[in-house]
Amino acid sequence: MITISPQEDRILALSEPLASDLGLEVVRIRVMGGKRPLLQIMIEKVGGAPTDVEDCASFSRQLSPILEAEDPISEAYRLEVSTPGIDRPLTRVGDFGRWIGHLAKVELAMPIDGRRRFQGVITREDESGVAIELDDDSELVAHVHEMTKASLILTDELIDVAAASGNLPPQPGDENFEGFETDEATDETTEESGA
Repeated sequence: MITISPQEDRILALSEPLASDLGLEVVRIRVMGGKRPLLQIMIEKVGGAPTDVEDCASFSRQLSPILEAEDPISEAYRLEVSTPGIDRPLTRVGDFGRWIGHLAKVELAMPIDGRRRFQGVITREDESGVAIELDDDSELVAHVHEMTKASLILTDELIDVAAASGNLPPQPGDENFEGFETDEATDETTEESGA
């Protein structure tokens, strides 16, 4: 699930050695179509340590010449390097095991009883697959390679974990917030004039 096409597999093969050299892991690669395709690469520090904008910028700067030389995308494209975020995609074996007890949504390649989309709490990940307890108290067990999509669902508990691990961006009122620009909401009203 880290990649879904042969082109993305090739980009992954070009990206992983650089990521490893920088102490990073590639979480997901997507090439999205359009007149000018978007190459989206999600990275994080090994072990899920806090990853910042400078990590993304450094990876992007060093990957660009590699991609230019190897030319895995023939037409002009845009490169976007980002972190997975709080409600991150779960794309690799081991990702689910790090988030036991948290809510996730999963889409399977092959339906089970006519159903492909599931949501529930991750209870384990082992050699038999990923186990998710569903709302009706039944259990879905599937291997990562059987999934087409999976991600965490944003909850207060997930935000608390992100804040405790240092993976939450500075918030207004935090002492480290100084220097960040915010959009101030304005309360503007328009008066209509009667004729």
